[in-house]
Formats: sequence, C-alpha cells, structure tokens
Amino acid sequence: MVLLSLTLLGGAAQGRAQEEPPPAKDSATIEVDLGQVVGPMRPIWSYVGYDEANYTYFAEGRKLLSDLAELSPGPVHVRAHGLLSTVEGDPVALKWASTNAYTEDAEGRPVYDWTLVDSIVDTWVDLGMKPFMEIGFMPKALSTNPEPYRHYWQPSDPGPRSEHVVRGQFHPPNDYERWGELVYQWVRHSVERYGATEVETWWWQVWNEPNIFYWQGSMEEFLMLHDYAAEGVKRALPTARIGGPNTSAGTGRSATTYLRGFLEHARSGINYATGETGSPLDFFSFHAKGAPSVTEEGVLQMGLENQLRQIEGGLQLLAEYPEFSNLPIIIGESDPEGCAACPSSIYPEHDYRNGTVYASYTAAQIARTYQLADEHGADLVGAVTWAFTFPGQDWFAGFRSLASNGVNKPVLNVLRMFGMMRGDRVIAASPGNPYSASVIMESGVRDGPDIAALASKGNGEAQILVWNYHDDFVPSPDATVTLHVDGIPTGRVLARHYRVDEDHSNAYTAWQEMGSPQDVTPAQRDALERAAKLAMLDSPTWTHASGGLATLQFELPRRGVSLVTLSW
Repeated sequence: MVLLSLTLLGGAAQGRAQEEPPPAKDSATIEVDLGQVVGPMRPIWSYVGYDEANYTYFAEGRKLLSDLAELSPGPVHVRAHGLLSTVEGDPVALKWASTNAYTEDAEGRPVYDWTLVDSIVDTWVDLGMKPFMEIGFMPKALSTNPEPYRHYWQPSDPGPRSEHVVRGQFHPPNDYERWGELVYQWVRHSVERYGATEVETWWWQVWNEPNIFYWQGSMEEFLMLHDYAAEGVKRALPTARIGGPNTSAGTGRSATTYLRGFLEHARSGINYATGETGSPLDFFSFHAKGAPSVTEEGVLQMGLENQLRQIEGGLQLLAEYPEFSNLPIIIGESDPEGCAACPSSIYPEHDYRNGTVYASYTAAQIARTYQLADEHGADLVGAVTWAFTFPGQDWFAGFRSLASNGVNKPVLNVLRMFGMMRGDRVIAASPGNPYSASVIMESGVRDGPDIAALASKGNGEAQILVWNYHDDFVPSPDATVTLHVDGIPTGRVLARHYRVDEDHSNAYTAWQEMGSPQDVTPAQRDALERAAKLAMLDSPTWTHASGGLATLQFELPRRGVSLVTLSW
C-alpha cells in the first residue's frame, strides 16, 4: 500500500460563506476499482450553448470558444438560438440574436444571405467544433405575426420574460413550403461550404422549447414546422442527422405532452411535408433544469433534485417507445436553472454562478447524469451546458456564463477536469455516502455533504474526480478524503492533483481580493488570467505502488473539486 498525502491549506470564503467555518471536519472514504468497468467515458459534458449567437464572433466569444475547443481531444458541440432571425437594429442583445439569413425582395421573392450565419459557423468549424444546429427562429418575412418583431428585454423589466420577448420571431410561418425551402437552402449551402462529410457529423434540430412561449402556435403547427424542416434537411443531405423536440424542462404547457405527441407523430403520424407515415428522427432531445431558491433564512439553496428528476423523466419516456429506445439522446440544455441572462444582482437565487457553488454543482450533476443514463440503459451522447459569455457587462455580474470579460470562471475548470478523463468509467464507491441519484431526486443534498467521485481508466493511467457538494451555500468544514485505488500495476506511479476551490483555479476570488474592481488594469487582468487557469494543488509526486493498491489522503473544502490523475 502507498500513502500519498496531498494537503490543502484553508482558503478565503465566497459570497455569503465568508464567515470562518466551524472547526469540525467531515470525512469520506472513496474506493476505486480500476478492474470494474462501468461504461465508456463518453464526453457528454462537451456540449455548450447560448442565446446570443452573434457573440460568437466578438473577441470574448472567440477566446472562450478557443478555450472550450482545447478542453479535450474530442470535439465540443455548440448550439445557439436565433440563427434564422431577422436583423433589426443591432444584431445582438441579451437573449437576442439575428442574421438576416432570409428576407424577401419587393416582389416577395426569397433572398438568402448567409454572411452572418457563416461568420458564426465558420468560427465553430475552424476551431474543430461541431454545430448542434438549431433551426430557428422565424424570419420576419415568413412570420404570421411579424409586428412587432424585435424584443428589447432587459433583466430589470418587471413581470415574466415572456411578456417582453414574445414577438414576431416566435410565430409560425405564413408559408410552410417556403419555410422548408429555407431549411433546404441552408443545409445545401452548408454542404457546399464545409463538405458533406463534415455536415454529416452535425446534429440538426428544429426550434427551441416549443411547449412554452418560444412557440406561439399549436402543437400540430409545431409538428408541421418540424416535418417541413426535416424534409428540407434530408432533401439537401439524406445522411444528415435531425432530431428533437428540445422541449423545456416541464414548465408552462406540459413538456410531457409535447414529448409524447412528438414521438407518436414520428412513429405513426402522417408527415405534413411528404404525406408518408412518420417523421425522420435520428436523435431525441429535451431540456432539464434545476431550481435554486433563497430560503426564509436567507440561505441560497440549489435544486439539483429538480434537474435530475427531469433528466430521468425524459429517459423514462423515451424507453416507452421501443422503436426509438436506442436513439442517441442529447439533453439540449442541462443547467441549474433557466435564465442565463438574468444576473444575480437582480435575481438573488442566481447568486451561485461566479464561484465554487456552480463548479461543485456541475461536477456532482454531470456524474449523476452518467449514473441515470447507466441505470436506464440510455444512449446519452451529450448534455448542453447553456452558458457562454456576455461582452460589455460588468466584471462577474452574475450571468450564467463560463467567463467574465474574457477571464474564465471556476466552472470552466471543472469542464477542463472532465476533459482530462479518458478511456472507460470504472467503479468509484463512496461507503457511507447516502447520496445516490435516486436519493438526491427524492430529497436533494440537504442533510450532509455529498462527497463522492467519478473515475476513469485509460491506457496506463487513471483519473478520479472528487467533489464536496451541498445544496446549501453556508459556511462548512473541510473534509478529509481517503481515496483507495485498486488495480494499479506494481511499479512507479506519478500522481498529479488538480483543484478548484476558493484558492485554486478561481479568478473570482482573485478579483474579490483585488477589491472587486470594474476598471481592471492590464496588470490585474494578467493576474486574473493566471488565477483562471486550472491549477495543481502541489507538485507531481512519484511513488512506488505495490500489491495493486494506492491510498491517497487530502483535505477537500466544501464546494471544492479535485481531479487526481495517476499514470504508470
């Protein structure tokens, strides 16, 4: 047995957790068996999305996309709203994107202009990313209710967002044939520009969350919208992959009703575009969101159970349809809540986004998403993190983003950790930890911390991701983690320990320690960039393993995430 002691010194706290934590410590034991394979380490986390598609070609957008593209050897998939919306004024604002892909001339003839679409998609493709192409929203010239078309929503606007953003872009087409032709022209243009071999690797899906305010038509009209779009996709490239329906996470009009209606139509309905039975369906997609809140005592409390319930609900529903039960599944948006552009300065329940709460939640959530897919035998290929960057906003303004003013947040370093995991997932048991996915779905993570791990094994290497998570954002003790790793060949082993916590891989804490400046100097920016990188807890350590077993022990703060890598 080999004992590696990896020690973390205490660090500064964040937000409401700035008081001194109590002295008592939690403890946890994690047992990893490299010989017990659970399944492939499929990079479901390598999917991202955002409302403001035009931010793609902003300097901050390009930088973040470059950072994302470097997360792992496999491609990152990107989804964005508004790729077919009509430009009115500035092409981009909060929760708004537009490209002028389709207009009509004075005689009412279609005019296709792919300039802005290309500037967005070129950026993705040039970085080796794969579009998860959202077909929407409705061009003004095709909308049945075009005026007013553009919304000017601001986070401070009173009342539901739908009252401010439901405009002409969310209405059905006035001509379904022209809608289908628009999609055909788009896919055809994509094939001409990028090649059929490349476009065959993309995902195509119609619209966004048609069961709520994003679609101002009936379910029947949505099915018609989908059929005409799918016919256009397949006519341009028969081998293209199209799916859906990307319903919202069970709010407003019933997501379940839409999901069932969509699957029934794809299975046995009369296709509105072709007159044949059924509709092409190459993958299944739905959304899942958490529900953070602020308790009566003023404590920020995350809602991981809500997100996991919605993931399981989608997996269970698809399994009811044997014809589709083997379809690839993509969770089209998978997040702690539903409004990336709603800052925490206005919405206190979103006061988790800048620091380690978002980071540790993401680690626990993605790991439990793998578990749910395993339990239901689902072919889960991706789960989209709906977060990007918001150029022109204050530093760390509390948007659900992966970066602020070009500086990456701690949550991005958790994605970096996932990107370092390879090969197959293996058993990582946590004796004494009561928090299986089923327990979390029932009652959340409320009674004590969820200290657990996800482990993988590649060729001559292993990676163990460990988190210390709790739904409540309160001062809490560190935990002593004892990690037993079984199945290592006798010989020299190199251990590396990466960490996200208040003091490591955390530009937000560094910014706070600067006095939370909004006029950041060049020297301060350089310091923030350094703080934003994924950091090692200490220097790599060589040791000699014997008997197939190594034991590692270290301190892990609440809301901390560690990645321990072993190579031999």
